Amino acid sequence: MNDLMHATGQAHPPDATAGSAASPCLLRMNQVSKRFPGVLALDRVDFEVQTGEIHALIGENGAGKSTLIKILSGAYQADSGELIFDGQHIQQPTPARMQHIGVSVIYQELNLVPYLSVARNIFLGHEPQIVQGVIDFRTMHQRSRELLNLLGIDLPPTRLVADLGIAARQLVEVAKALSRRVRLLIMDEPTAPLSEQETATLFDVVRRLRQQGVTVIYISHRLEEVFRLADRVTVLRDGRVIGTRPVEAVTRDDLVRMMVGREITEQYPKSQVQPGEVVLRVSGLPGRTDHDAELVVRAGEIVALAGLMGSGRTELARQIFGADPMPHGRIEIRGRPVRIHSTWQAIEAGIGMVPEDRKTQGLILERSVADNISLPVLSRYARAMIVRQADVRNMVRELVRAIDIRIQHIAQVVRTLSGGNQQKVILAKWLASHCDVLILDEPTRGVDVGARTEIYRVIGQLVEQGKAILLISSDLPELLGLCDRVVVVYGGRLVAQFERHAATAETIIRYASGAFAD
Repeated sequence: MNDLMHATGQAHPPDATAGSAASPCLLRMNQVSKRFPGVLALDRVDFEVQTGEIHALIGENGAGKSTLIKILSGAYQADSGELIFDGQHIQQPTPARMQHIGVSVIYQELNLVPYLSVARNIFLGHEPQIVQGVIDFRTMHQRSRELLNLLGIDLPPTRLVADLGIAARQLVEVAKALSRRVRLLIMDEPTAPLSEQETATLFDVVRRLRQQGVTVIYISHRLEEVFRLADRVTVLRDGRVIGTRPVEAVTRDDLVRMMVGREITEQYPKSQVQPGEVVLRVSGLPGRTDHDAELVVRAGEIVALAGLMGSGRTELARQIFGADPMPHGRIEIRGRPVRIHSTWQAIEAGIGMVPEDRKTQGLILERSVADNISLPVLSRYARAMIVRQADVRNMVRELVRAIDIRIQHIAQVVRTLSGGNQQKVILAKWLASHCDVLILDEPTRGVDVGARTEIYRVIGQLVEQGKAILLISSDLPELLGLCDRVVVVYGGRLVAQFERHAATAETIIRYASGAFAD
């Protein structure tokens, strides 16, 4: 770890003990339990992480992963059990204490200050100083460069974080953890917003960290990442450890069975529906040469928009839904031209959208399940400005049963639901609206394997009902498994189109990366 010590300006690991070299176990949790009102989040959990390994932690939404890492970070106190780090019993851990001994967490919602520089974010709260109260910017920038070089990235330390893409921000978070002499790095769904290429870069960084002596707990819903990256894997279900296995000793089906307690026989169930009439047509879009391309989706058909991050997939979807202005293109619904300048006009035209960021764009987190589902259709249940609440409740309960949203009651606040159930609330909202066109932007991002299968089932039901589905997904196997046709977007242009039988991952990536222009 000499390179890491030099870059952080520290001579030795904090709180290091002579016993650490003798034991391969860096972290041990014994019989740890945590209860919240009405919920046993962790039930006598035993969890062990060895020094210098990448240890995957997986489980369905609500399995207890978040609670476990918050106990490790000091954000929560366990009700019972013991936490041992490098041979030391940690009594009443706090965030400051855990950071001091070398435990850092990178959460899904990155904890960076956008309008500070990369260097200021990396050393925020422990800036090198010339004298008390005076920051040594020269040293801070030098150490930041060394940390970024250690991660294999060329990023100016003076650049504002607000000007960085999500992948670069992830790496700044890693450098920030390294600046505090991290020994155990916990990464919570780090690839959820990343493209395949950005994911590969992050994996290289994680492997480089292991070579530098950093131990990693890696949390992901993407099981293929577990097999690409991890040494061992622990499965949580309903707050209990189901088992810990070497990755080479398990299959994907083994892990799915451990996670959900049942067999999932078909990964991408596909409804066999013959597409009908054209429901959505968007013409006059930028194509490979001019504004000569069109996007067509038929009844009972799933058309996928494929492309890399920043290709313009989401931008086009938002334009169709009226969330952003459409500079080019004309929209027709069932052959009738429509003018859409707002989301309400899109909803009136029969278009719904599940956005890529459910928390900020798809839900009102502090309102109830009933409020969120009924929002687009309240006018249907109102007379003389009075809403027939009993009818609304009956409609919501029927949808909750139909797509199996796991809730205590329809008045439950959406913020308290798991990611998979939040996503199903958004789907229920558009089922309630009886929309003809449904745009799904990353519908299974941050959703566990069991909830994914349930979401696929709902999509299949919509297809059987004759809905026209426009699907955006960065998960190529998912995209190829569900779609009938693929339209590839590159640089804001529609550059290729393939029928399902002709679409391959290699062909899609070639067009999505611009290689067709060579």
